[in-house]
Amino acid sequence: MPVVANAIKFGTDGWRGVIGEEFTFERLALVAPVAAKVLYDTYYSTVGSRTIIVGYDRRFMAEDFARAVADAVTAVGFDVLLSESFAPTPAFSWAAKELNALGALVITASHNPGAYLGLKVKGYFGGSVPPEFTKEIEALLPQGVPTAATPGKLDKFDPWPSYTTGLQGKVDIAKIREAIASGKLTVFADVMHGAAAGGLARLLGDQVKEINSNRDPLFGGGAPEPLPKYLSQLFEVIKTHRETNQSGLTVGLVFDGDCDRIAAVDQEANFLSSQILIPILIDHLTLRRGFTGEIIKTVSGSDLIPRVAALHNLSLFETPVGYKYIADRMLVSQVLLGGEESGGIGYGSHIPERDALLSALYVLEAIVESGRDLSEYYSDLQQQTGFNSAYDRIDLPLASMEVRTRLLQQLQTQPLTEIAGKAVIDCQTIDGYKFRLADKSWLMIRFSGTEPVLRLYCEAATIEEVHKTLDWARQWAE
Repeated sequence: MPVVANAIKFGTDGWRGVIGEEFTFERLALVAPVAAKVLYDTYYSTVGSRTIIVGYDRRFMAEDFARAVADAVTAVGFDVLLSESFAPTPAFSWAAKELNALGALVITASHNPGAYLGLKVKGYFGGSVPPEFTKEIEALLPQGVPTAATPGKLDKFDPWPSYTTGLQGKVDIAKIREAIASGKLTVFADVMHGAAAGGLARLLGDQVKEINSNRDPLFGGGAPEPLPKYLSQLFEVIKTHRETNQSGLTVGLVFDGDCDRIAAVDQEANFLSSQILIPILIDHLTLRRGFTGEIIKTVSGSDLIPRVAALHNLSLFETPVGYKYIADRMLVSQVLLGGEESGGIGYGSHIPERDALLSALYVLEAIVESGRDLSEYYSDLQQQTGFNSAYDRIDLPLASMEVRTRLLQQLQTQPLTEIAGKAVIDCQTIDGYKFRLADKSWLMIRFSGTEPVLRLYCEAATIEEVHKTLDWARQWAE
């Protein structure tokens, strides 16, 4: 019986660990067949298939780990379609649904630093499996690898063509291409050395200006996460471009390591998180595409999101952090858009999966059809709703998981009644601790499920108030 099995835990979207320590070929060869078995036991009666999609991103030895998954899964009797190349995680979710597979096993650590790799499990419906599914995998791990009298077969496939064709059909691709070709719009794409590389070029042509497109498993010494601290090169590129090209609109699009999260940069080189993009997308898809349905936001989402939803008479549903909670809701409700503050945005007209390339296309369509820079568009929405705010988030590394436990116990036993000189009027605990303050601002304290990191989120009337509150939270934690 494997001794290490009980240490394997799934976080908000998959199992991740440091390569060579938590994440090894031996442990992956245990987890993958068990995950395949749970996919079969859960979904076979619905799908009638024994096929598993196996894909990977551009991390260190990702293709080798993917091959190990394919071998381990075929050994226990399942058929495998193994990707011929890296691709975005949403492309493998798309393939699972398009090819009538039980699901997909994707080798990726998403936005984590280069030392990490991981495994995401996707269902036949094209989205993340629910929490009870990964709990079942964890519960079965001590029993070891299932057995089969006959091995399955292994074939390879190209995940890109069907996926990109599907995306192109969801926007006015000709209008976007024409705007780029005519110089009305200049598009920069920072793919952060990840799986988005070449994606926009496949969709829009080679006039998209891509940076950080080489494979670098160390991600330039940072992490492939769409946050300002990792985007200095993109900021400089856009500033330089605007100094010499004053005509037309300019936008930078940022993709995380496995291309399921997005951020943007406006033509003045200001960073725009999904807290800004989600309200714009709701407005664009409602006004110009005639979409309707529920808006889903996570508890860490901006207060502007429900206001824009109300502007268009759309209902709102709130979930814990983690896109799988949004995906669960998408399976039972008519949804227009579901989004999380970390950059994951998905659409009811697509698979129930966050998809950064589709979001990028919708953002570009919004710019082209409105004729406005993204920050100008956002400012207009603030004026329409009468709500102005600023937002920021910091990830605070902790010394150890023991420190994490101590801080969590402190929040449970010594509730905060005042933060940065402001009275706490409410505390929401569906995921972490979200404190509503007397001046209508909020601070959220949440612990990473995969690493010793404290995530601090704040929205307030001004960026100065945001940073004052975040500084207070940092000092409290330290």
